Amino acid sequence: MEGEERIIKQTVEKEMARSYIDYSMSVIVSRALPDVRDGLKPVHRKIMFAMHELGLTFNRPHKKSATVVGEVLGKYHPHGDFAAYEAMVRMGQPFSLRYPLVDGQGNFGSVDGDPPAAMRYTEARLSKMASDLLLDLDKDTVDFMDNFDGSLKEPTVLPSKFPNLLVNGSDGIAVGMATKMPPHNLGEVCDAIVFTIDNPDATVEQLMQFVRGPDFPTGGIVNGISGIVEAYTTGRGRIKVRSKTHVEEGKTKDSIIIDELPYQVNKAELVKSIADLVKNKAITGITDLRDESDRRGMRVVIELHKDAIPDVVLENLMKKTQMEITYGIINLALVNNKPTLLGLKDIIMHYIMHRRMVVTRRVRFELGEAEKRFHVLDGLIKALNMLDQTIALIRASKSGQEANEGLQNLLGIDQIQAQAILDMRLQKLTGLEIDTIRQEYDNLIVTMDDLKDILAKPERVDAIIKGELSQMKDAYGDERRTVINRQAIDVDAEDLIPREDTVYTLSADNYVKRMPLRTYRQQSRGGVGMKGMETKDQDYVKNMFVASSHDYLMFVTNTGRILWLKGYNIPEGSRQAKGKPIVNLLNDLQEGETITTVIPTPDFPDDKYLVFCTKNGVLKKTQLSQYGNVRSKGIKAIKLDDDDELVEAAKTDGTDEIVLATNDGQACRFSEAEVRPMGRDTRGVKGMTLGMQNHVVSMAVVKSDDLLLTVTEKGMGKTSVVRDYTIHHRGSKGVKTINLTKKSGYVVSVRKVNDGDELMLVSNSGKIIRIQVNSIRQTGRAAQGVKVMELKDDDRVAAVEPVNPDGVGSEEDMPYGEEAEGNGETEQ
Repeated sequence: MEGEERIIKQTVEKEMARSYIDYSMSVIVSRALPDVRDGLKPVHRKIMFAMHELGLTFNRPHKKSATVVGEVLGKYHPHGDFAAYEAMVRMGQPFSLRYPLVDGQGNFGSVDGDPPAAMRYTEARLSKMASDLLLDLDKDTVDFMDNFDGSLKEPTVLPSKFPNLLVNGSDGIAVGMATKMPPHNLGEVCDAIVFTIDNPDATVEQLMQFVRGPDFPTGGIVNGISGIVEAYTTGRGRIKVRSKTHVEEGKTKDSIIIDELPYQVNKAELVKSIADLVKNKAITGITDLRDESDRRGMRVVIELHKDAIPDVVLENLMKKTQMEITYGIINLALVNNKPTLLGLKDIIMHYIMHRRMVVTRRVRFELGEAEKRFHVLDGLIKALNMLDQTIALIRASKSGQEANEGLQNLLGIDQIQAQAILDMRLQKLTGLEIDTIRQEYDNLIVTMDDLKDILAKPERVDAIIKGELSQMKDAYGDERRTVINRQAIDVDAEDLIPREDTVYTLSADNYVKRMPLRTYRQQSRGGVGMKGMETKDQDYVKNMFVASSHDYLMFVTNTGRILWLKGYNIPEGSRQAKGKPIVNLLNDLQEGETITTVIPTPDFPDDKYLVFCTKNGVLKKTQLSQYGNVRSKGIKAIKLDDDDELVEAAKTDGTDEIVLATNDGQACRFSEAEVRPMGRDTRGVKGMTLGMQNHVVSMAVVKSDDLLLTVTEKGMGKTSVVRDYTIHHRGSKGVKTINLTKKSGYVVSVRKVNDGDELMLVSNSGKIIRIQVNSIRQTGRAAQGVKVMELKDDDRVAAVEPVNPDGVGSEEDMPYGEEAEGNGETEQ
């Protein structure tokens, strides 16, 4: 019935599906994705067309941005004013677009993420390149469509004299898809397009001879080309973009200078994130951070600690901050209003097809205009050839219509030609003007023949395209900003640290440092030594060991726990430096807990063991592999009685012999096989029977042919062959290892040594001496020994460590005078 309400029955599911599909397509086609031909999204195209219509070209004065936004919203884009202004601002930011399309005046934002000033304060006009993007728009080169209310026309695409999609890239998130196309260098892209026109079967590999990779407006370095090749081939790829930096060397410390950042990284946020990481100790070696950027360029200064290795700190910054980013390339663009994933060759071919269409339509338009003009000139020439009759007919005519018809009959021309004759000014009848008309007539014949020839020969259209691209390259081409590091591979920060034998020292108050082994030179037996470590009052060096800078250091504490560090994580210090508190390096070191011994190991095999010895003579053995699960917090390695504490731990191979030594000069030698392997958190078994007031001071892991070095607290020492010590069972009292006197004091250390070894002895006051083992006389096990270290006042030997002399510098490496500087002591 007429007027009856019409109701369509539809399920909610179908209606939502239809509505959502309509919405999705609207977002995809009309908002989020660029067109493959001009590389613009609809809002950018509307902004540029509105500015073009306002006459805001590069050679005209700027106008308020609010004027542009009002024009865009009122005529072409009925959406939010801020969204339109934000889109226009981005086109004018030199850090967002490789070749800006808007020439802005005022605050257009910054790389720090600062917002632009309000549109009432800023001004804008089209850049010179944007004018070329719009060039020939009035020559029927592209199709136009109705605006949102049908009152005006706007272009569906721009002529795009240069390949904007490739040179400026695009970012957009649609529904269920996204595009992320990086910018490129204009000169490289133009060369690649010209090559493709001449070689339609060009491969991606050939094109990459011209287009080496993305060229970001902020510069940076692209590491590796595998992601670039993948993106250019398939349309998708992932590339690593890192900051461009350099190191400035100072008198006492170096600084890392950030010169360029990866594309779209916020500098202020980056500086803040670095500061937070330093504060939380996630990155070490940085002492100061400041942003010194100005209008001349970017400069972020990262000052380093004097012991920091710049390459290591830099690599950590790259891994933990946005100084290095992964840029995921998605070359998604609209091809005939259909979202399509495109490789480099596809984008170039679509651009070439677009330009062929634009040039062809422009030539047709110019030919049409030339033919119109030629038609008029043909009539004028006929009138000039019969000038007297023409003038007489016009004078005799009573009206314009009568004159028009009369001329048509007289000259055999049509109404348009006749009207052109009537509109001609009398000035045109002078001799000079008549010659000009005839010359224009002849030139038009040549021009029309040329335009027709262009339309008849596609190769001439291609030649025009190549010529225009060459013009664009000459006019706007510039040097590449982004470096492509083709040979780059992922580098671990650890790989940047040199592998070298290193001396580690640990004080009684748990101050630790490392120094290259070459720092120390050999001295004579009995030498006073050079200053190896400054210690504060009541502190002294209690432990020293030699290991590779890449070894794991297993810190065994007096409470029977183990914590880990890589050797290079110990800060390097000078000979006189006291080092760093170990509590700052080991996150889980508890109050009152001290380091008893440190065991270096490159790995954690099943056929190696850790043997622990306590002050009360308890011994425990566990497979080394049980300690291979390196974690930030420590683990329990041995259970201890309330009145006991850990003395030492050592690594064994399962077939060694063990010698336990006490402070009163007793030593117990037995086979390691007598100690069965146990789990990590166990107590252990009896290793040696002790006398009253005596305790275990040292443990040595030996073979029968080894030499055993015994050193007393007053600097006496001697070496004996291990086989001189009778083998006993585990748990016995042992035999005498040295004849103790008032001159020697108590035993402080028993160590396995070899004839070719050298020794480093450390005193409580921090003095270190390096001597040859061969310089210590070999005696029987019960002998008194010889003086191995000269001690002053109440100083005592604190630690003894054998070192391997292979690769260690000789005395010529460092003059003695330089070594002894500041300590006021000389050799004996």
